[in-house]
Amino acid sequence: MREAVVLVEHAGQHLGSLSFEVPSSPWWNDVEPVTAHLDAVLGVTSAVLRLVSVAGGGRTRDGRVTYLVEVDRVPTRGLLLRSPDPELPEDPLRLPWARPGGPRALVGWADGVVTRTGPAVQVKTWNLSCVYRLPTASGPVWLKATPPFLADEAAVIALVAGVAPDLAPRVLASAPGRVLSADAGGHDCWETTSADLRAVLPRFTAAQVALAGSPDLAALRRRDVEIGSHGLPETLLHGDFHCGNWRSSGVVLDWADAHRGNPALDAARMLGSLPVGLRGMAERVWVEGWREAFPGSDPVAALAQARSAVHLVAAEVYAGFLAGIERSERVYHEGDVERALADARAAAGAVARAAAGGAGQAAGAPES
Repeated sequence: MREAVVLVEHAGQHLGSLSFEVPSSPWWNDVEPVTAHLDAVLGVTSAVLRLVSVAGGGRTRDGRVTYLVEVDRVPTRGLLLRSPDPELPEDPLRLPWARPGGPRALVGWADGVVTRTGPAVQVKTWNLSCVYRLPTASGPVWLKATPPFLADEAAVIALVAGVAPDLAPRVLASAPGRVLSADAGGHDCWETTSADLRAVLPRFTAAQVALAGSPDLAALRRRDVEIGSHGLPETLLHGDFHCGNWRSSGVVLDWADAHRGNPALDAARMLGSLPVGLRGMAERVWVEGWREAFPGSDPVAALAQARSAVHLVAAEVYAGFLAGIERSERVYHEGDVERALADARAAAGAVARAAAGGAGQAAGAPES
């Protein structure tokens, strides 16, 4: 269970605090139920600026979570507990949407592009993004801001759209560090089905094949973790290709972790996220797609290397997050680097044992 402790301010003035349970979601960065409660109780429009501290809980969920919240006016109803002005030190790594006026400026930019039919809803905010849902006459659109240490998501989506227009969200407008996108439709694929897999994976592979060797890839970073090519090309990697970033409509979301490298790294990330019963099918579909596109390649060998290497990539990514975010928000990623390194060791051991077992079976097999 998450308990929210909200420090409320308006025009730079601390007004008091409020605490309440958030039974609908345990996740710290899921702020829609937090602002909905505040707006209803205080009669204001609120925006969470940032997380201040956490007591209890862990791994980005549960516990007593203190947020700094900005309201658009002094509340005329509801009860704010009087409290001393909190000590909220400045941090040079603080992101624009975590500062007073930041969320309002973000929504104001989007309002110059689309006409809202209702209030903007802050869905998520943390050190990796600030996400709003904006109602319009043609359906919801999505406003997302990202930090400078992530990829230019609009530019990456443009690359993808050039070869697979329906694989990524349709971008309505973009500016440095922000993108406004049409709704992707469908529902998330955390509970992936074989139909979801077939709707996404072959098209995703085809897009990676089409982008292999593109000069546009030079603008993307290459992670420090290398695996042998095994006949596969360098191409665009999503960087976080788990099934929670898929929609049942066949659209893949969240391209801000994109980089370039061996496509087996995305495959390894995908396989680790899927229900166990679908992993064999997913591996076969992926291997067949790359063998057909690059005859003579060995996707199986590339994937064997990637099973541990993908965790080393994750460790590098998490270290970058920790280096790029303000101190109070580092709790989101506490222990992530160490866990990723431990996962890499475990995966390497599993691959080695599987290889040894296969060699042993081959050695003990009767001659034909």
